[in-house]
Amino acid sequence: MPHMEASLLLIDLLPSLARELQDLLTKQREPNLAAQIPRLRIFDRCRCGDDFCATFYVQPKPMGAYGKGHRNVLLEPDQGMLVLDVVEGEIACVEVLYRDEVRKIVAAALP
Repeated sequence: MPHMEASLLLIDLLPSLARELQDLLTKQREPNLAAQIPRLRIFDRCRCGDDFCATFYVQPKPMGAYGKGHRNVLLEPDQGMLVLDVVEGEIACVEVLYRDEVRKIVAAALP
């Protein structure tokens, strides 16, 4: 169940990650996605329990798969892995793997 009342602006909770996402999206010629970063709200985090996962949802988590209109945008960060789930042109989920500092902040904000 998403924690709607706990939704936080990504740029407030993780300002360096927000800047990094904007820069990477701009470099990959995804200006429409880069423009969404300042207004993204974190609704919930992934609860898979893997110690390398810091994934979070910026739209309410779907029941099942995203379905038609979904695509992944694989970014190339200097550290870890970043993959965006994009649905109908809107960022829905930010998959963050192997970034302990992000995982700790997200887990503390959304226990």
